[in-house]
Amino acid sequence: MAYQRIEIDHGKCTTPYACKKCLQICPMAVFGITTVKMEKFKETDENQPGAFKLRVAFGDKCIVCNECLEVCPVGALTVTYA
Repeated sequence: MAYQRIEIDHGKCTTPYACKKCLQICPMAVFGITTVKMEKFKETDENQPGAFKLRVAFGDKCIVCNECLEVCPVGALTVTYA
């Protein structure tokens, strides 16, 4: 059985919470965002590079539509097949 592997270049995807394009376009809701930097009693700035990190939350649900690849403005996503 073939499967796909979704890789994220975090050097390119530095402000995923401000962008959210892959999250909005994915029909299977494969992606999620994790907060990396948190300060007590302060709201985390969505435009601060490195404050949030994009992750593949449900990679097994990916239907390989490649819409996330097309919509990513910085080309941070790659999908490989095995």
